[in-house]
Amino acid sequence: MSYSSKVNAKLGEFGASIFSRVKIYTNDGESIEGIILPRPDIGDADVLLLKHENGYNVGIHIDEIKDIEVKEIYSPPARMEGIPKSMGAGPRSILVATGGTIMSKVDYVTGAVYPSFSLEELYDMYPELRNIASIELLNLFSIFSEDMNPIRWSEMGDAIYKAIQSGAEGVVVLHGTDTMHYSAAAIAFAFPSSSAPIVFTGSQRSSDRPSSDSFENMYAAVLASIKAPFAESIIAMHSTSSDGEVSLHRGVRARKMHSSRRDAFLSINSSPIGLINMDKKEIQVLASSFKARGEVRYEAGFDDKVALVKYYPGMRGEIIDYLVDKGYHGIVVEGTGFGHVSEAVRDSIGRAIGMKIPVVITTQTIYGRVNLNVYRRGVELSKLGVIPGGDMHSETAYAKLSWILHRTRDMEEVRKLMMMPLAFELSNRTEPFNYCKGVS
Repeated sequence: MSYSSKVNAKLGEFGASIFSRVKIYTNDGESIEGIILPRPDIGDADVLLLKHENGYNVGIHIDEIKDIEVKEIYSPPARMEGIPKSMGAGPRSILVATGGTIMSKVDYVTGAVYPSFSLEELYDMYPELRNIASIELLNLFSIFSEDMNPIRWSEMGDAIYKAIQSGAEGVVVLHGTDTMHYSAAAIAFAFPSSSAPIVFTGSQRSSDRPSSDSFENMYAAVLASIKAPFAESIIAMHSTSSDGEVSLHRGVRARKMHSSRRDAFLSINSSPIGLINMDKKEIQVLASSFKARGEVRYEAGFDDKVALVKYYPGMRGEIIDYLVDKGYHGIVVEGTGFGHVSEAVRDSIGRAIGMKIPVVITTQTIYGRVNLNVYRRGVELSKLGVIPGGDMHSETAYAKLSWILHRTRDMEEVRKLMMMPLAFELSNRTEPFNYCKGVS
């Protein structure tokens, strides 16, 4: 769709065009600077759309425009013919793209955000990466993170394993943030040991926005992948809403705590494993113990017949019954407080366990841990054979149960493995929560 003849005439009068950076002066004496965008499919053809420097779009009716000052004429960047297998010099870091906001840009036809950047385009946008590593590119998926599932976890794990086997110093997984902590936890269990860090990263704002957090997150992730002493599945995301520091969270401890802030991720019941100072380009290791780089061991596969259910007041046991009748192999129930559910749900859980379906109880309080020995309901659940989730948050428990059930359906073995720390996902003593670190 094109702008009206009035808009095109006004642009021509001042030598402006689509994607030009301009400063527009209005009839009431105000001025707005930004980039002229194509007209959306829906909207007034007499309204010129401008991307403001804050990342948001502004519409200005052509009758309100007095003058246009052209700051910069858009010219398409020259692209190299063909992309080399690797770019940059130094230790090899392989970027595995799965989609998400970090791989997305705004579609100005609809105004929506779509996964559309290729890794090659991102690399063109961020040439600084060439100075720290030899980057190799692998476009695995181009999906939103809500479309991630246990089957794709296996495909992701296969790609990561091949990358490490090829001799890569590190692997970076570009992933949508909404389910990134699920995937990072799953991969943590799939790699009991590794010769390279596996660093997940993403962005809260699309890479074509001036306020995007994608560059710092990606730079920090690549840096961690080649320089970090630990070889675990971790998440690299902003520490605060401002630039300058990126936190490295264990995949099994991280959780997305805010829908839009750049510092959306926190480590739950734990501290970050490290921090990256973006000015100094240095990694500060915070964890007293970690899995060091060693021999890679990959145990692939996840069971996609595992459910995660949040208990709520009034919940009926028939929800658990439905999962049992549909042939699910395991259930994680996010209970209240220390890990409680109603009497009706308790009885359905007992039926599930009686049919050799393991049920894990976690807490929906985010911080703290399950304790089935405090109140009567907890004791009742414990006697039924419920598996306490300790201080794992629910998403990690779900990924762990999925990984375990792909290996064994023996109830005692499942219980043993679920209650055994495999990737620092469980601790005997939960760290006290510092509420000052909470996301407001």
